[in-house]
Parts: sequence; C-alpha cells; structure tokens
Amino acid sequence: MKLYDELAGWWPILAEPSEYRDEAAFFGRLLGKSGPPRPRTVLDLGSGSGIIAFHLKARYAMTLVDKSPQMLAVSRKRNPECEHLLGDIRTVRLARTFDAVFVHDSVCHMTNESDLSALMKTAFVHCRPGGVALFVPDEMRETFVPSTDHGGYDSDGRSVRYVQWTTDPDPDDTTIRVDFGILLRDRRGRVRVVHERQTHGLFARAAWLRMLRQVGFKPSVVRHNSIRDVVLCRRT
Repeated sequence: MKLYDELAGWWPILAEPSEYRDEAAFFGRLLGKSGPPRPRTVLDLGSGSGIIAFHLKARYAMTLVDKSPQMLAVSRKRNPECEHLLGDIRTVRLARTFDAVFVHDSVCHMTNESDLSALMKTAFVHCRPGGVALFVPDEMRETFVPSTDHGGYDSDGRSVRYVQWTTDPDPDDTTIRVDFGILLRDRRGRVRVVHERQTHGLFARAAWLRMLRQVGFKPSVVRHNSIRDVVLCRRT
C-alpha cells in the first residue's frame, strides 16, 4: 500500500501526535489499571509511524513491530528509545512474552476471520500468563456508519492535505472500503495528487469475542463515547 511504503516519509505531516493524545491517554489508563502488577513491557503490533507509542513510551517499555521498513524508519526517528522489529503481525514470533500487547489501527487490515484469528494468536503467544492484550478496531459492525474525514499539516516547506471516505458497498460481508485522496506539496511548491483505495475488515462484537476466546483470551468490550469501543483481554 502506497501510504505505508511510497508515501511513508509524509506521515510526520499526515498525522501529528497531538491528534492522538486523548485516545492514547485512554489506552494508557486501561493498561495501567489492568494489574496488579502494573504492566511494564508492552508489545505494539502494527505500530506504523509510532504515533501511539510516542505517548505511551514514558510509562512503558515499548517494543514496536511493523511489516513496513519505511514506516519503521519513520517511527525510529520519532521514538529512538524504543525497540523496533520488522515482521508480519499475523505470523511474527519473538520467543518472549510481554506484560501487555497492544494492537491499534493495524487490526483494520485483517479482512477475514482467518487473518484476524492469526493476529489474535500472535498477541496471545506474546502475552505473559496474567497479562493483557488491548485491541482497538476502527469500527465494529454494530456501530459502523459511512463517514468522511480530513486533515493534514505543514512542516519544513512541505504540506499534506487529505480526505478519507469510508463506505460499505456490501453490508453482508466482513469488509468496508476506505478511499484516500491525498494532496502532497513539496518544497518547490509542486503538488501531486494520490488516490489510494484500501479494504478494511469489519466484524461484529460477537465474532470478536468468539475468536478471542478460541485462542485462549478472556475478553470484554470497553465502550467509550467519544473515542471508540475497544476489546480488553486477559490471558489467564
């Protein structure tokens, strides 16, 4: 996907950490209250540009995994004190466990139950007994509504503006369509237009809970009116 390879270098002005301050604080509180003992080590699966880790690293020792070398390079600049590892979050095995596993927007790229279950298994095998995993899907079937969003910033002579359009062409399947229209202006003032269409996964709460139980977690849905529903799991 162009957003995570060809356009990775634009991420620092496509989304800024300040946009994620409130939800990162919410995630941090959920993790912090999951003890005792309070989690110390956190595995971030599908860490992207490291924008959530930027807020969590003061409280937790973060290990960041992503399949895009370009996005890892962006995150290393933002979070040089964090460990970064290249890997597919469906299959990576690090031969160690963590107090908590965190899965943010990357879960949206799991478009069928097989891939989603594989990601859940990765989280389970890396979560210590008694530890927790926090999954943060963009959408759930019960709460999904078509939407548009927009954003972008200016920095160091470059600018980005984008619109994001999310629709559900087939309500009977487990996917939704996300179209990005992106304007990129370089330091010489030249503007390039990029369109990217992504297919994201959309699953019902019951499917989430069923699959998480199947891999061994004890899950519960935590609702937040102004952020999003998340799934907090414990490995017993």
